[in-house]
Amino acid sequence: MDEMCLNIGEAAGYVYRMLESGESNMAKLKNHLKENGFDQQATFMAIGWLAREDKICMEKNGNSWSLKLK
Repeated sequence: MDEMCLNIGEAAGYVYRMLESGESNMAKLKNHLKENGFDQQATFMAIGWLAREDKICMEKNGNSWSLKLK
């Protein structure tokens, strides 16, 4: 369990740092994290972690989601 939490926290850090450069969509985030060794499940959990901590805004645009820091 602790290893999983560390992995999710690390993935959340990657998402946060990517969003520091500006708004991104879900596909770009998933690809960025995949390139850094995280699977889709870790990506979604990382986004959920940041959302729960009220660090990001999410908006649905048609069939895609855009994310940005608050």
